[in-house]
Amino acid sequence: MKYAFPENFWWGSASSAQQTEGESLKGGKSATTWDAWYASQPWRFHQQVGPQDTSTFYQHWREDIALLKALNHNSFRTSISWSRLIPDGIGEVNREAVAFYSTMLSELAEQGIEPFITLFHFDMPMVMQEKGGWENREVVEAFSRYAQICFDLFGHQVKHWFTFNEPIVPVEGGYLYDFHYPNVVDFKRAATVAYNTVLAHASAVRVFRAGHHSGEIGIVLNLTPSYPRSQHPADLKAAHHADLLFNRSFLDPVLRGEYPADLVALLKEYDQLPACHLGDKELIAAGKVDLLGINYYQPRRVKCRDSAVNPESPFMPEWLFDYYEMPGRKMNPWRGWEIYEPGIYDILVNLRDNYGNPRCFISENGMGVENEQRFIENGQINDQYRITFITDHLKWLHKGISEGCNCLGYHMWTFIDNWSWCNAYKNRYGFVQLDLETQKRTVKKSGEWFAATAKNNGFD
Repeated sequence: MKYAFPENFWWGSASSAQQTEGESLKGGKSATTWDAWYASQPWRFHQQVGPQDTSTFYQHWREDIALLKALNHNSFRTSISWSRLIPDGIGEVNREAVAFYSTMLSELAEQGIEPFITLFHFDMPMVMQEKGGWENREVVEAFSRYAQICFDLFGHQVKHWFTFNEPIVPVEGGYLYDFHYPNVVDFKRAATVAYNTVLAHASAVRVFRAGHHSGEIGIVLNLTPSYPRSQHPADLKAAHHADLLFNRSFLDPVLRGEYPADLVALLKEYDQLPACHLGDKELIAAGKVDLLGINYYQPRRVKCRDSAVNPESPFMPEWLFDYYEMPGRKMNPWRGWEIYEPGIYDILVNLRDNYGNPRCFISENGMGVENEQRFIENGQINDQYRITFITDHLKWLHKGISEGCNCLGYHMWTFIDNWSWCNAYKNRYGFVQLDLETQKRTVKKSGEWFAATAKNNGFD
């Protein structure tokens, strides 16, 4: 069977400034939370590899864009670094950063590659975090100004803007589960961070619309379907709660312009509601997006709790549900994540049936593999497992599109093996292998396959 995709389908990949640029304290750039955390606790990073050792895009962007072209990308998502562009977060613009982003965007245009630009990809400037980060509304205002500066500087080069990448992750990582800085475990503070992030998003959307910039503005959410263990009411309720907290807490505000009433009721019940100000409601309503990016890696399987909560323990999402390991699930044996391809279809159908079928695209999907060098044959990584992974997801994506879902593209995470937060280079995701010693780039088997698929706008 031939799987053909719609005309002008976006074929590409995604990356971020923090994970690829390198030069993390050079070129006028100030420290992000990652630089500061690594400086104080390097042992929390895999093999103590920190954010200064990324895939050197700041130096090698020209050859990397040539590789994107060779892999037949017609689109590519990366981010602008707030701490590179405005080193103190609120003041002067760094001219060196403007020159870098502007020439990089010109080169993408020259190669016929449409830039998709994210404003915030987990990289809070440390100067802003010291003011409280997203807990502080001053930082929300500073972000709005930063967004406006980006639109004014690069709006003639960028037609697809995204305010945030996976905004739930800094909430989970930084304020619930201790895997991002500032390593807080406090649900009430997490709820405030999530709420203020929505306000920051909506402020940027408002600024974009007020400036009458051409193009469109969206957000990238990691939508992880919550599948209940059974159809028992207690399991269904557990899945509903997980969905409210981890998906709908951002999905509803950005697509419907308001929060789900049952999420508000739930937080109220446990006394976890963030402080709301006059005018917030109208601002959130004005933050509806033109385009939704969807990151999908694995499903979330949940069940009701089988044991009582310790009432003395801090309130956590797990008061409301438990994780469920489905027997016989298909696994990525190298990363420890479940592989469930129909999840990508379920997300699209949910958007079509319950959210008015918004314009959307898959902004990330990918397979991390540890110690990929073991698969080298004749000097090239033979990652047939990644080709299978992409193919099987694209088949379900194709089914969704054929049933009327408004999905406009597919971006893989990621183009080149890059630094990944606390995991550094433990799991490799790229179409292109990166040799850390020499910085040599070598296209993997999956890269060749993707180039052919993009060129043919589909596969057999």
